[in-house]
Amino acid sequence: MRWTSSRTINAPVERVFRTVADPDEFQRAIPGGSSVEYLTPNRTGVGVRFRATRLMKGKPSTFEQEVTEFAPPEQVRLVNVTHGTVWDSTFRLQSDGGATVLTLTMDAQTERLLAWLMTRLIAGMVQQALDGDMDAVKAYCERQPAP
Repeated sequence: MRWTSSRTINAPVERVFRTVADPDEFQRAIPGGSSVEYLTPNRTGVGVRFRATRLMKGKPSTFEQEVTEFAPPEQVRLVNVTHGTVWDSTFRLQSDGGATVLTLTMDAQTERLLAWLMTRLIAGMVQQALDGDMDAVKAYCERQPAP
């Protein structure tokens, strides 16, 4: 299953990249009381692992992520496994004059029948969540000063 969300953000590509590639910065951009706990000594680049906790429908939801690709300022990829499903998210950035086109693609893969069915059942909610996150990143980057 695949979801995609894209926004044109009126901010330099470096600013937008920092927001989506830095787990602390990303959590600041997303409203709703979230936190990050690093599981590796490094906090940036390939191999960084962290545990993020976010409120979802008023309840905390925690998941571990790992940065598997890090190519500033063009791309960052994060992978996590939750309940037998591999969630593979890639942020791609393209400079467009002084603005940035940010595209998030998320793939969900599982071999478990129940997880496969659940993924399809929540597909609309996942798309809404991605769109909400992208709107929040856009608003955050557009109100932050340029680097």
